[in-house]
Amino acid sequence: MLFADVQLARRVEAAEAAIARACRDENSEVLEIAGGCAIFAGVDSPLTQAVGLGLNGPVTPSEVGRLEAFFHSYGSHPRLDLCPLADPAFLESITSRYHIAEFNNVLVRPVQGLEITLTPRVRRAMPGERDVWSHAVGYGFFEQPELTTPEMDVGRAIFDMPGALCYLTGTESADSAGGGAMAIFEGLAVLFSDSTIPMWRRLGLHRELISARLNEAVARCCTLAAASTLPGSASQRNYERLGFQVAYTKFVAVG
Repeated sequence: MLFADVQLARRVEAAEAAIARACRDENSEVLEIAGGCAIFAGVDSPLTQAVGLGLNGPVTPSEVGRLEAFFHSYGSHPRLDLCPLADPAFLESITSRYHIAEFNNVLVRPVQGLEITLTPRVRRAMPGERDVWSHAVGYGFFEQPELTTPEMDVGRAIFDMPGALCYLTGTESADSAGGGAMAIFEGLAVLFSDSTIPMWRRLGLHRELISARLNEAVARCCTLAAASTLPGSASQRNYERLGFQVAYTKFVAVG
């Protein structure tokens, strides 16, 4: 039986922090703090955030000060991706001064014993398809075909991440109708960057994309898979249809 407890949260959040560290280039800065990390990748970059904080013990006021000073030193507002099972005193100190910008449900499912599913419309992206993958994912996320260089660079950073497995999904009319990624940490497969271009939604492509990555997780002997979605979204429903369950709801606090 899978319990949504602090041990599970530590495992998932440690993997999320590892992904955050890896999705950076030579211009990014990292601060290891409070059991997790803070990343600065640009004032407007969605990769600028702090992840995995407060799950391995109390967070001291001095650590909170260092965390905030890190972001302020680059002219950025602190953006903290927080788990509700983190240190209660730390969460109270943040929520009393920050505003909540977003909620995300973390979903998990066991992988052992899962049967392989046919996924003919999904394939692994090739090494030379970095911009193809970045555009497909960015187009679905930003819902516009023309992407700026910084928007493309977010996808490129994920594609170049050591250990990242990137996938493209398509139809007879569009070779790249969307995409997603996966990374594996100590038997945990984290599925992320799911995106489908608006005109190709409601065709089952996202569910097939999830299944393809679960197939890979089985082949690589993973024991657990995890993903994050907006609460009540179509993405959440697709994950739940494929056996995932909500383990906890995170929130993004912005100072």
